[in-house]
Amino acid sequence: MKVGDKKAISLLYENYSGALLGVIKKVITDNDLAQDVLQESFVKVWKKGKTYNPEKAKLFTWLYRIAYNTAIDKVRSVTNKTSKEIQIEASNVYKLTTDSLNEDTLDIKRHMSSLDLKYQAVINALFFEGMTQQEASDELEIPLGTIKSRLKIGLRELKKIYNP
Repeated sequence: MKVGDKKAISLLYENYSGALLGVIKKVITDNDLAQDVLQESFVKVWKKGKTYNPEKAKLFTWLYRIAYNTAIDKVRSVTNKTSKEIQIEASNVYKLTTDSLNEDTLDIKRHMSSLDLKYQAVINALFFEGMTQQEASDELEIPLGTIKSRLKIGLRELKKIYNP
């Protein structure tokens, strides 16, 4: 392995893959994921083969540590990935309606009527119906760039009303 002989990795796999898979399965219960981690481990073994020092550790101990650490890394990456995913179903951000706004304190509806209809439609879709710019583009059948321009102009016109 130190000289890059490809037969070495085959011999290692034949002799140690079963034991290392057992080590990995102690950390990862999903069989397919455990097989993937085993493969990743052997790729690391191949890449780090030249650094193995028999005076520091026995071969199996070295292989064990690589497999075990790879399994732990995989669990952490899967956990981090799932914890960072946005749960849109549980969010009320996209469900904002005009009923949830206090129109007594926000007289925006009255002032929006002074805007051109094309600006009203975009602002209404984005702020009162909770659409994204892409969703508004699809719903109103207007190009995305036009949605952005009309939003900018519409907000600028409202700013003139609120902040003369």
